[in-house]
Amino acid sequence: MKFIHTGDIHYGMAPDAGRSWSKERAEAVRDAVPSIIEAVRAERADLLLIAGDLFHHQPLVRELKEVNFLFASVPETKIVIIAGNHDRIRESSAVLTFPWAENVFWITEEKLSSVFLKDLNTEVYGFSYHTREITENRLAGIHAAENGRIRILLCHGGDAKHLPLDVDELTDAGFAYCALGHIHKPKSFAGGKAAWCGSPEPLDLTETGPHGYYKGVINDVTRQVTELTFVPLAKTQYVSLAVNVTPASTNTELLMSISNEIAKRGAGNIYRLRLRGLRDPDITFDLDVLKNRFRIVELLDESEPNYDFPRLFAEHPSDMIGFFVQELDRPEMSALDRKALFYGVNALLRTQEERSGQ
Repeated sequence: MKFIHTGDIHYGMAPDAGRSWSKERAEAVRDAVPSIIEAVRAERADLLLIAGDLFHHQPLVRELKEVNFLFASVPETKIVIIAGNHDRIRESSAVLTFPWAENVFWITEEKLSSVFLKDLNTEVYGFSYHTREITENRLAGIHAAENGRIRILLCHGGDAKHLPLDVDELTDAGFAYCALGHIHKPKSFAGGKAAWCGSPEPLDLTETGPHGYYKGVINDVTRQVTELTFVPLAKTQYVSLAVNVTPASTNTELLMSISNEIAKRGAGNIYRLRLRGLRDPDITFDLDVLKNRFRIVELLDESEPNYDFPRLFAEHPSDMIGFFVQELDRPEMSALDRKALFYGVNALLRTQEERSGQ
């Protein structure tokens, strides 16, 4: 039996709200659903597992119609879905009364239940969120009794506030595969017996690295996973980029250096940029130029002015500059004290220059 495991699609979300590229990211999030359905069609997958947070919020009927149209376009594939913390089930949830295609099965109960797919001799266990948080491990002590069927666990969680899980316990609980959602970065366990699928598209600046879905094969006789492969899908990645500066660095040089680094990694990606190293105290980097030219969601200037503190103290032994250097320039000083030293000396030197100019 071939299956595809996805989740945390967050259909309807617009990542990086307020940024010039936010609309494009929202389109990429929506496009993940037809892309996954196309993969289902190409792979001739028997089963599609969606491990919660298909939607970013309570879905509107028009959104249900859009995804249901896509699900119905692969009628030979069984689709099993649970609700996560974002699209949790409420009494008024349109999910409960919507006329889903015949191949779509929602497990909407709050307690563990299952759906049996006779054509596949497969039973999928799971439950949906009905609350924003689940702080207890509702799967503690779970065990899938032998019943001659392929048994799959579908669940959404993995942190202290959202179904804290013991993955080792789950992989020993008798399931052929544990399809996990909620953690947005992909990771598999126990030789492919369990995996967090991650989100098909990265949704914020912390979600660096590849994003996509898992495809796998379960042997119909042994009822064990024989193949599990991660398939990259995301159109864009968040990339952390650290650029070192020196006292010789200028704004022009910095711009050229960053341009080259981004060109290597892809101009369409979104960057978390950090400047590190020692810079000329007279240089102030024009960070707005960088933000306007590139897709930079976070820019931190961690560079430090290359002050010669012994020389400064020698030149200012009895004024505020010398006193400030003497008080703070110590080998054991903390990073915060060091930053205070840099900012303080810079302010005092500029004040002195302004007074001299008068």
